[in-house]
Amino acid sequence: MKLFEYLAAKNYSPRTIRNYTAEMRYIFAFYNDKSPVQINQDDIIRYLNFIKKQFGSGYDKCRMVAQACSFFYKNILRVPYVVPSAFYPRKEFKLPNILSEEQVSHLLECTTNFKHKCMLSMFYGTGMRMDELCSLKMSCIDANNAQVKIEKGKGNKDRMTVFPKKLLEDLRCYYKQERPDVYLFEGKTPGKSLSNGAVQVAVRNAMVKAGFPRGRYRAHSLRHSGVYPDDDRGHALTRCRSRFTYD
Repeated sequence: MKLFEYLAAKNYSPRTIRNYTAEMRYIFAFYNDKSPVQINQDDIIRYLNFIKKQFGSGYDKCRMVAQACSFFYKNILRVPYVVPSAFYPRKEFKLPNILSEEQVSHLLECTTNFKHKCMLSMFYGTGMRMDELCSLKMSCIDANNAQVKIEKGKGNKDRMTVFPKKLLEDLRCYYKQERPDVYLFEGKTPGKSLSNGAVQVAVRNAMVKAGFPRGRYRAHSLRHSGVYPDDDRGHALTRCRSRFTYD
């Protein structure tokens, strides 16, 4: 697809490329009796109303569809196209469910898979996002200065975040066991990063094993339990490194 090639050439993140191309495929399938050049702004607005009514799609989903369409029509078909923001659902501001220090300790104690325990600890101790954890290279961990370099994080920007020194002991043991090649957490193929899906399954299973209500806590919950979200300048704001306490 030309859209994929254009996004890749413009150095958009793999996640953006995946999302934009997927959304356009959905729209083309929805209007399978029309060619892309025949699909106009009214059609897109009709599609947005359809996914809101049929699937309960919220602000983020509708915004993604609108952005994908806008990019496609402006850069691929060269046709002016803007979806009015009035057609988005109102954005909801929801605080994520966070875990207490006691809950995090309990979670880690119940996680018998050492690799999974290290992944959970990284979410909690560094505040990394899912994509950032999966693509984290060992060379980006600065143990001496207790920090981690996040390469091409949100907004395709690099940033630094904290690295609890207590976690270093576990990661050294983990390295001796797993011997990862390039990425800290790799899949079955050496040198290939672990997929988001695999990490999500590991986190979900750990939460269930710890006895937490299914679906209440996710990796996103862990990263907010130990570290504040990034500010507008891209810096991680920590509550307190000493919060990272587990046996």
